[in-house]
Amino acid sequence: MAPLNLLLIGWGVMILVMLLLYLIQRKTNDAGIVDAGWAAGLGMLAIFYAIMADGDQVNRILVGILASLWGVRLAGYLLKNRVLAPSEDGRYQMLREQWGEKAQLYLFLFFQIQAFWAVLFSLPFLPVAFNQSQLHPALIGAALLIWIISVGGETLADWQLARFRARPENQGKTCRFGLWKYSRHPNYFFEWLHWFTYILLAIGSPFFWVSFSGPVVMIIFLYKITGIPYTEKRALVSRGEDYRQYQQTTSAFIPWFPKREGI
Repeated sequence: MAPLNLLLIGWGVMILVMLLLYLIQRKTNDAGIVDAGWAAGLGMLAIFYAIMADGDQVNRILVGILASLWGVRLAGYLLKNRVLAPSEDGRYQMLREQWGEKAQLYLFLFFQIQAFWAVLFSLPFLPVAFNQSQLHPALIGAALLIWIISVGGETLADWQLARFRARPENQGKTCRFGLWKYSRHPNYFFEWLHWFTYILLAIGSPFFWVSFSGPVVMIIFLYKITGIPYTEKRALVSRGEDYRQYQQTTSAFIPWFPKREGI
């Protein structure tokens, strides 16, 4: 099946998935489910591409397994910390307040935009699934190493933040524990790093250039659309001067040694 046909079918499936999640949101009054659905949907798309494409079997197995495991881990984390949390995520509470009486209409559109974004983010999986080249074991090993470091780093960052927030004495404070000492958003950094896995696995594919869409689109989203700006805006509101000092001393993205205050 041609790549474009796979994308269109995948988009149709995601439209239905997001419609179902939107209806659930109407009953629960919690839009956080869209995030878990987005991550799980990406994993499903990777498996779908791996089954339907005509690339080398090893390449298809690799992209199906690696991308789906990444999606399942992220979806599980988001389900636990956003959907099953006592209250709706602050970002969606803020959106409901801004949208007022039109909140449900805009949420419907927002969920459908997420369906499109899922297809957009799934683009790097296609060059791997259609890659008929037999990759050198060293190249596969390098891709696996990037995947392990990135998914492991993101998992560790999520765990460290959850552990910090679980302690009552840390309420209203900024996490400077573990990886969060070296980056204000280590989870975002490792999430971005993860997409380089598919660049290596796509080498030799006729659509190799498409694999670069992963890190490029991710960095645009993190810096300009949904990631760092919104997160830091809310952090400044909730933690004030403590977070402002954190911004002055700690790298925003790439982990690095913190600066001394006043320098």
